[in-house]
Amino acid sequence: MPVEFLGIGATNNGSETEPRTGPAFDRDYTLALARAHEDTGWDRVLTAYGSGSPDPAQAAALIACNTDRLQLLLAHRPNVSYPTFAAKTVATLDQISGGRLTLHVITGGNDHEQQREGDTLPKDQRYARTREAIQIYKKAWTEREPFDFHGEHYDFSDFVLDVEPAQKPRPKVSFGGSSKAAYEVGAEEADIYALWGEPLAGTAEQIATITELAATAGRPAPTFQVAFRPILGKTEEEAWEKAYATVARIQDRTKGGQQLTRRHKLTDPENAGSQRLLAVAAQGERHDRALWTVTAQATGGAGNSTALVGTPETVAAALVDYYDLGVRILSARGYDLLEDAKEFGREVIPLVRQEVARRDADSSSVPA
Repeated sequence: MPVEFLGIGATNNGSETEPRTGPAFDRDYTLALARAHEDTGWDRVLTAYGSGSPDPAQAAALIACNTDRLQLLLAHRPNVSYPTFAAKTVATLDQISGGRLTLHVITGGNDHEQQREGDTLPKDQRYARTREAIQIYKKAWTEREPFDFHGEHYDFSDFVLDVEPAQKPRPKVSFGGSSKAAYEVGAEEADIYALWGEPLAGTAEQIATITELAATAGRPAPTFQVAFRPILGKTEEEAWEKAYATVARIQDRTKGGQQLTRRHKLTDPENAGSQRLLAVAAQGERHDRALWTVTAQATGGAGNSTALVGTPETVAAALVDYYDLGVRILSARGYDLLEDAKEFGREVIPLVRQEVARRDADSSSVPA
């Protein structure tokens, strides 16, 4: 089966190791980064969401109008707009992009960050709201007759979209989370389930849990995605020197408890995914073939923060290990966003695709 690669559609050059050098929305940088991904073999990029960050939908529209092949993963929080409006936005963007859009629905794991935009729902209720929102998106994209919805969080009558998505039957829905409530909603509603980069055993455990819940709901398991921070070197020694230098820069930026972003605390994270990453880090720095947890520990388990360290060959082999678990979308983002995207695209993506193709060829040649 094919493997896909997801990068970051950032709107400026800031990262955990360096503050941005320009505005939060840097048009030229946004386009340069997107084109670098398209030119070096990536499949799609994520336009991320933060309470005070540039609008990811408009960033996605800009990228769509200035690339030919690159697919877009649009991050969206259900609390910021009514689902009928969000469905309209996605359908329009899907037309603008020629059918290249996927929606990544974020429930929100940080109460304070949610409250910045007026969301005071407790976390489990946020997941219930997310479930309803996804159900509405799907119906709005596929129904051609007016419909009603009467739920706990949303209630409306006689709605139908005039603008249809380019994709048929509809754009895909991506979703993530590591709590019991998240597993249930994602297994029942998502087309893609996004996980953070844990050791192979923990990843396999999550895949099995979500797959079982999907079967109980009478639907196939979602496509699985796992995210990492690649740190590459021409030799193993060079890669590890770069890794420790990377953490030193992160630690320098977080002296005195200074947060790297407004979205995530450095200590005591509320969301289950970050708690899992910190628990893995407490068990040791290195896991499996190339997984390194010190980057996660230095950022308080913030989102995509565990690293894969080594030569391109080592990192490619580590990614194939996750493919063998059933992961079909590999998300990667370096610390120098532009140059690392180019390097990963040139040096790692071809190796992974080649090995996946070899595996597929071997499996197809085995007699039934």
